[in-house]
Amino acid sequence: MDFGGRYIVAAPRETVWAALNDTAMLKAAIPGCHTIEWASETALDLEIKVNLGIVHPTFRGELSLSNIVPAERYTLSGRGKGGLLGMAEGSANIVLGDSGKDTMLVFAANGGASGQVMKLGKAVIGNSAQKIIDGFFERFGAAMGAGVTPLPPERAP
Repeated sequence: MDFGGRYIVAAPRETVWAALNDTAMLKAAIPGCHTIEWASETALDLEIKVNLGIVHPTFRGELSLSNIVPAERYTLSGRGKGGLLGMAEGSANIVLGDSGKDTMLVFAANGGASGQVMKLGKAVIGNSAQKIIDGFFERFGAAMGAGVTPLPPERAP
């Protein structure tokens, strides 16, 4: 499944970058996040209770950062186990650019799941994932004290 979005964050790019790497900001922005902490310079351990509509599994796993260009971009990859529901994994490219004095944040992700989670159907999971992403950026902006405006999807030429 592919999902993502484009957002204008009412803060300079360096401020947005710092917030994207601040565990307190991330915990405030990730719904159901019980734990998030740096395990190394490029890895975070986390525990999240996810709302997938009719089920609410808790996933425990690690997020790894790669392709890091400070204040510009990184790739975030993660894998988590949700107990009896199986495994979920995904990756996201996060790119920051200047938009006047604000920041354009582009988030493009793909992910999947195994076991019982997939039996819920791609439509339910996909809709939940997009709501989680949009909600994340709204809460992320609130945590850092900056407005976040979602932009409409880009149309293919």
